[in-house]
Amino acid sequence: MSTYISAENLGHSFHDHWLFKNISIGINRGRRVALVGINGAGKTTLLKLLAGSLKPTEGKVAQMRDLNLGYLEQDPGFKDAITISDYIFHADDLQQQLIRKYEELLENDPDNAKAIEKVMEEMSDVDAWEYEYKIKTILGRLDIHHLNQHIKTLSGGQKKRLALAKLLIEDPDIYILDEPTNHLDIDTIEWLEKLLTDGSKTILMVTHDRYFLDNVCNEILEIDKGKIIPYVGNYGYYLEKKAERESADEAAFQKNSNLLRKELEWMRRQPQARGTKSKARIDAFYDLEEKTKDGGAKQKVELTIKTARQGNKIMEMNHLYKSFNGHTFVNNFSYVFKKGDRIGLAGKNGSGKSTLLNLITGGLIPDKGAIDKGETTVMGYFHQSGIAFKEDERVIDIVKNVAEFITMADGKMISASALLTLFLFPPAKQYGFISKLSGGEKKRLQLMSILMKNPNFLILDEPTNDLDIDTLNVLEEFLTNYSGILMLVSHDRYLLDKLTDQLFIMEEGGHVKIYNGNYSSYRLELEENKQQNKRYAAIEPAPTAVVKKNKLSFKESKELETLDKEIAIIEGQLKDKNEALNVVGIEPKKLDEILQQISVLTSKLDEKSIRWIELTELKEA
Repeated sequence: MSTYISAENLGHSFHDHWLFKNISIGINRGRRVALVGINGAGKTTLLKLLAGSLKPTEGKVAQMRDLNLGYLEQDPGFKDAITISDYIFHADDLQQQLIRKYEELLENDPDNAKAIEKVMEEMSDVDAWEYEYKIKTILGRLDIHHLNQHIKTLSGGQKKRLALAKLLIEDPDIYILDEPTNHLDIDTIEWLEKLLTDGSKTILMVTHDRYFLDNVCNEILEIDKGKIIPYVGNYGYYLEKKAERESADEAAFQKNSNLLRKELEWMRRQPQARGTKSKARIDAFYDLEEKTKDGGAKQKVELTIKTARQGNKIMEMNHLYKSFNGHTFVNNFSYVFKKGDRIGLAGKNGSGKSTLLNLITGGLIPDKGAIDKGETTVMGYFHQSGIAFKEDERVIDIVKNVAEFITMADGKMISASALLTLFLFPPAKQYGFISKLSGGEKKRLQLMSILMKNPNFLILDEPTNDLDIDTLNVLEEFLTNYSGILMLVSHDRYLLDKLTDQLFIMEEGGHVKIYNGNYSSYRLELEENKQQNKRYAAIEPAPTAVVKKNKLSFKESKELETLDKEIAIIEGQLKDKNEALNVVGIEPKKLDEILQQISVLTSKLDEKSIRWIELTELKEA
């Protein structure tokens, strides 16, 4: 099996702090690996080292010769590209340049039939139609439409989706993905899952999305205390085996601690001039001390902030409307919040989720309608974009600006420094600058700043981005026991399922559908309705009325002509491959290669045949 990337005795440090040492990894063809570990363990750093964008402090990374590696960074760069087209299409790729010309003509000069026909003929000559369909599908699913748009005008989320689109179009030998689901809506995440698990793609990724991780990956590598621990299986298997390992580690730790106490007493009793006879026991003491000092139960974030008292009247929204530039995002929405509400807000990107949240929190004024908030309602709003901390400010000053002392759930008062310690900010970090914090640590500090105000109406807009899975587990535990009103916007289906029992679904035209149930039950109901509609359509009698003829467009006519030729070519190729299987004494490696090619050709033939049927029916309608 081909080894795409191998690392030997890898070690890396920042500011004299070692993230890991003596790590050896091999990523072979066909493996789909997830890298997990707490914030600050070095997951992103390890991805950068393996991708070749960062040089290790120690050890070496080797890549297979001529390896086509695709790397999706958390914050992608775009080099010298000015427009989306500049970034997506390679100047030295004839097919891509013809597709670029064709798409730009359709967008900017759609009436220029002569130029369009000429470039279509050129695309047919180089068999570019299938590639054009693939590119257009990927860009469309990732909500990228205007190829002439300047990259500098894009938001952070749009930039991440653009970088992902380029990677999927290029279809590299190995995908190295750092939080690929950030800034994607749930429909797009589910589409991406199918795309990444189709065929035998090789993937190494970091993600906090547990459903995505469980569905895509078949192997887990955990970074823990600077070491790599492998688990062969999906996320569910990893959780099971990790629990077993930690239970064993805890038992070993307790045993070592008891031994250490006895050994320590023995060491203290010895005279300064120890004889050679006791040297072995002294060495064993230091060895035991080394084993024990990093053991024990892991520190966890403790979220136990007090919740303000909630009165009977929480908030009433009456016939709300909100539009921007002629587009309605909230259309005649009414709702009365009640105690115990746990609401998930779902909908595609751009459907109006943030608009509704800003109306609720008072960040926007409705065009029509009214919002009546109860006197005892205390809002806590965790923004997707985060708080704009000053990079030269110290961590402890951020907390002290809110309060010097904080009331905990049990009524006790603790200092700002003590609270930071509970949130896993040790003294060294408390007096350090914001600029030194990781993305996940900044998110944790933001969440802490909000909870310190004792909100009884908590809104979390994409809280999972940049948080490690261990911190997410603790956040979930806190939110499960949270007694106030909870509104959650998240692309994390696991989080929505676990924490909400009602959905606000943003639909076309700004309509908000209220659904009683969690996200998985909603998706299951949608799928059942879809299947039922298919069954009804199958038994519905053909209409007797004459259907008006629906002519194919110029582009579709050309596509149909091209499909006829392409289907014939693929059928010929399949025939040749099937005949090649009949060769006596064929080598196993060659057999595997031919079977893989037959699988790819069959998928292509199915896809093109379906499209051919669609266009033929349209032509004959």
